[in-house]
Amino acid sequence: MRILTSATLAFALTTGAAFAAAHATPMVEASDQDVSSGVVTADKVMAGENGWLVVHRTDADMKPGPVVAYAPLRAGESTDVAAILQEEVASGDMLMLMVHSEEGGMKTGVFEYTLGAKEDGPIKPEGELVMKVVTAK
Repeated sequence: MRILTSATLAFALTTGAAFAAAHATPMVEASDQDVSSGVVTADKVMAGENGWLVVHRTDADMKPGPVVAYAPLRAGESTDVAAILQEEVASGDMLMLMVHSEEGGMKTGVFEYTLGAKEDGPIKPEGELVMKVVTAK
C-alpha cells in the first residue's frame, strides 16, 4: 500500500508541475543591455510549452523584423536565457525578445522559423505577441 501511495503522490506532483507550466502566463522580462559579447539575455521567460526565445530586430514601429538570435526554451519558467547573436548589432539598435512555439516545423528541436512563416512561429495568447523590446548598449 505504501508503494502505491508513493507512486500516486509522485504522479500527482509531476502532473501538477506540467499542468502549472502549461497554464502559466507567458512572458518575457529583459532590460536594455550591452551586447558587445555577442549575446542577448532575457532575465526571465515563462512559456507554456517547449519553444524558443527569438530575438528580432525592430524599430519605433514595434514590428518584428529579421531574426538575429534564438535560444531553446523549456516549458515553465526559465531564467538567464542567453541567445547568441548571428549578426552584428550596434549600440542603439532595438531588439524584440519574443516567445515562439515548437509547433508546425518538420523537426523537433530545430529552429525553422523565417519571418512570416508558421513553422516555429510566435505564440499569441489572446491575439497578442509575448515579447519585450530592449535597446542594445
